[in-house]
Amino acid sequence: MSEAALIYTTWPDGESAAAAAALLLEDKLIACANILAAGRSLYRWEGETCAEAETVMLLKTTADRVDTLRDRVLALHPYDTPCVLGIDLRGEQASPAFTQWLHDAVQDA
Repeated sequence: MSEAALIYTTWPDGESAAAAAALLLEDKLIACANILAAGRSLYRWEGETCAEAETVMLLKTTADRVDTLRDRVLALHPYDTPCVLGIDLRGEQASPAFTQWLHDAVQDA
């Protein structure tokens, strides 16, 4: 069974994050998306300091789906340079039952 994996990504708003999550679920690239209430991101862009409202989305999947998931998120994302960060999880860090659920949720892709 493939290890669990997590993708951290930010979106301009909850609606665009939810629309992307629905497609990723339909494609069986993720088992779950957590969309967190809008927050504020401060960052450097093209030499300037910026502050914008953004929505964080956490995508739960298996390690063998990460590359395809990353590419799909990049294709769906409205930003020119979106934040898409993969977080590898070792087996001992995850609940075996949860890891099995992840695997089952994406296995038919």
